[in-house]
Amino acid sequence: MDKRDRADIFRKRLSDAMDVSGLSRSHLARLTHVDRSTIGQLLNKTSPRLPNGQLVADLAATLSVSIDWLLGLTNRPESPGDIIAGAMALSPAERTVADAQLLDWHQEATGYKIRHVPATLPDILKTERVLNWEYPSFENQNSTQMVDSIHPQLNWLQTRQSDYEIAIPLHELEACARGISYYADLDKDIRREQLQFIAQTCRDMFPRLRLFLFNARRVFSAPITIFGPKLAVIYVGQCYLAFREADRVNSLTDHFDWLVREAEIDARHVAEHIENLID
Repeated sequence: MDKRDRADIFRKRLSDAMDVSGLSRSHLARLTHVDRSTIGQLLNKTSPRLPNGQLVADLAATLSVSIDWLLGLTNRPESPGDIIAGAMALSPAERTVADAQLLDWHQEATGYKIRHVPATLPDILKTERVLNWEYPSFENQNSTQMVDSIHPQLNWLQTRQSDYEIAIPLHELEACARGISYYADLDKDIRREQLQFIAQTCRDMFPRLRLFLFNARRVFSAPITIFGPKLAVIYVGQCYLAFREADRVNSLTDHFDWLVREAEIDARHVAEHIENLID
């Protein structure tokens, strides 16, 4: 970029930042330890000039903008640290609190496709008796609170405002059917009811709701949810790692689409597969 063009960009952005911050020339000069005339020269429309590196840094720090933005190297005025914080954030994953956050994210993504890989069976498709069995293990929470927190998500799903794709390892449903591993102490009737509910919901809501089953010996995924094109969330246990930067969201979307392509049971045949497991 020509030096004169960069100086003009610097002048305009310095003026904009001063307007946003409400700082006068005199006040800005005092905060950056320069003469008022120096600030005046930087804002001169007929012959703007670029300051030295020290003053650029002081101006950026005082006005809470990035040096790169002042110099025309980026169109994002935030500092790099603020950009990173905005693109990747941690949210607590404690029950009820997390469920409220998840519902907010679902509603934010209304009209977009949502892609989900759950940690076990998807909460949104769990029966009340499974929730009553599962969630008393969380401290300071009772099963009624857990069930009540899931209902808004299920109601949202049934409004059919967004397409919803879920990918689950084959072994998760098989473990539920056989009563082994995670489901070893879950009553047989409850497991049967749970599988019947998933199968019937998949039939009733297809193609808005599509469930794909992949072989975890061939492909793998951590628990993730992708809320349209603007947000992707990885569940890591006690917290959610949320990404809003487009490249990260696109990468996780590509990962999910890979799971779908590699699925051994397609969404059209999932209900039949689950009914065979029940038998």
